[in-house]
Amino acid sequence: MSNGDDVQIEVALAATDEVRLLIGELEAVLAVEYPPEQRHGFPIDAIFQPHVRFFLARRHGAAVGCGGVALFPEYAEVKRMYVRGNARGQGVADAILARIEDEVRGAGLPMLRLETGTRQIAAMRLYIRTGFRECSAFGDYALKAPQSIAASVFFEKRIVM
Repeated sequence: MSNGDDVQIEVALAATDEVRLLIGELEAVLAVEYPPEQRHGFPIDAIFQPHVRFFLARRHGAAVGCGGVALFPEYAEVKRMYVRGNARGQGVADAILARIEDEVRGAGLPMLRLETGTRQIAAMRLYIRTGFRECSAFGDYALKAPQSIAASVFFEKRIVM
């Protein structure tokens, strides 16, 4: 297992081919596990809006993961977090989350939240290991019909300034 020192995180300012490929891979993974009404990921055009920061993770120059954060008035939300299978266990997800937390801290927001799926066991382990705790549905999720979030798990983490 790598310690993640060889992971570089860069800001993605547009939907490049690398970004589209990673988001496409994430969608393919989620499509196997969840029906469309259970998937709540940002569409690619929503990622590149003024209130969203999106990051690419690279190892040895290759794009191996991505993740973003949407900044709202009261909290921030992790969006489109994904690491390719061959790069898992090498510190990539930790590096992406650390960059997201830095962004949230820099924006002065006290809380980082996220929605993931019940079948994303490795993701949930990562979030718990990095200080997230399960919480109730928040924001727009709290307004959705219960059946559309039946496979959702919500987490939050207080961000220390």
